[in-house]
Amino acid sequence: MRREEPPDVTAPGTGAAAAEPTTGTAAPASAAAPTTGTGAAAAGSPPPYVTDVVCLGESMVTFLPSRPGRLAEVPSFTRTIGGAESNVACALAAAGHRTRWVSRVGADGFGDHLVATIAAYGVDTSAVRRDPLRPTGIYFRTATDRASGTHEVLYYRTGSAASAMSPDTLRPADLTGTRVLHLSGITAALSPGCLDLTRALTARRPGRPLVSFDINHRPGLWPEPARARVLLDLARGADLVFTGEDEAADAFGLHGPGAIRAALPEPEVLVVKRGADGAVVYAGGADPVEVPAPRVDVVAPVGAGDAFAAGFLSATLRGLPLRARARHGHLAAAAALTVPGDLAPPPPRDRADRLADLDDAAWGRLHLGPGWTGEDQEVATP
Repeated sequence: MRREEPPDVTAPGTGAAAAEPTTGTAAPASAAAPTTGTGAAAAGSPPPYVTDVVCLGESMVTFLPSRPGRLAEVPSFTRTIGGAESNVACALAAAGHRTRWVSRVGADGFGDHLVATIAAYGVDTSAVRRDPLRPTGIYFRTATDRASGTHEVLYYRTGSAASAMSPDTLRPADLTGTRVLHLSGITAALSPGCLDLTRALTARRPGRPLVSFDINHRPGLWPEPARARVLLDLARGADLVFTGEDEAADAFGLHGPGAIRAALPEPEVLVVKRGADGAVVYAGGADPVEVPAPRVDVVAPVGAGDAFAAGFLSATLRGLPLRARARHGHLAAAAALTVPGDLAPPPPRDRADRLADLDDAAWGRLHLGPGWTGEDQEVATP
């Protein structure tokens, strides 16, 4: 697949992307194609971008059950991979963007499998460190919805190689030359060192890349629920924030997109995902943009959040309007929802662009099922 070349980075408030309409108003300049906003880029001399997106975080070897049921009853599992940040990196690479995954894995066979599998998607894995003293994390899960009371997940990640990440383990070269840095709240929960690293990377400073942050609250990683509010503090330092409406209610007691935006006024762009009800996008002080989700025949309800983030980021890199960014997020999520695992090939770009450009009535009639992203498939335009 042809790789997307980054559009010209212009000074804030200039260029076509900054002038594209959303809901009757111009998209805020910082909501357009990513710029650093300060330092050299703001002075009209953008740095030489060699990577579109750097994704930093733990990936694990995942064992998927061979059939539904309690973990105690499942006779066998299929090995795959899972990790919020590496999922985003793989999806973006499959969509033609230049991505890098930054992490640590053990000097073991599972580490070999992770690095090889992620690299096979076209992701740059040169910044992944091998730890001879700590293992690669693994986990097992049931086939049911994560939100279901019958869903089970067993993590074996305590003391993993990735949990040893800290500000001291990150080399400046790992982040040099990237347009976007994508993080998630999962990393902050792994260890004190990982929390320190996430704090350092979300601290506002001149010349940094656009920082994308997916709150990704995982209750099992926060034995003291009140401590999860640190995720709000981290999100306030980001430029682009993703959160689910349900997770914001569970983790922070914030109910509804308006309450979430009131608690997070600092990020230039805030995306509140509402599952099958769509998403609400805030940009600057403009009115929110509500974007319904298409109807999807769900095969497995996993990986949709990471896919949405990848689709939204891909459209952001291309300088598309906010509504189109959210629709591309929905389409990427639909691709993940219609396959059994966490990762799914994205739809061909021309098809995704055509669907994202549908008028509101036709978009509302869109219905996607298994196989809709295949090269030999064509989605009937309503």
